[in-house]
Amino acid sequence: MFVLELTYTAPLDAVDAVLDAHVAWLDDLYARGVFLASGRKNPRDGGVIIAVAESRARIEEIAAGDPFVTAGVCEYRITEFRATRTAPELERFREPAG
Repeated sequence: MFVLELTYTAPLDAVDAVLDAHVAWLDDLYARGVFLASGRKNPRDGGVIIAVAESRARIEEIAAGDPFVTAGVCEYRITEFRATRTAPELERFREPAG
């Protein structure tokens, strides 16, 4: 499982200019089962996405395709972790400890 932290590198008006394309990109990845949760940070200086994929390389490839990245308005910090405890709704993503 991965935590993707987005940090805006441009003013909000530049971010908002690409927002519709970013939301369409999010919708596609939700439909494919890659993204589990996402939202804006407060204060609004970026966002957070919880994702699943077969590898870090795949997540890096996905992040590189974000319209925010291709437009140069954000950077990603990606953290991989083992979800050894989950809410019942996320049980299928739980990994054994160790």
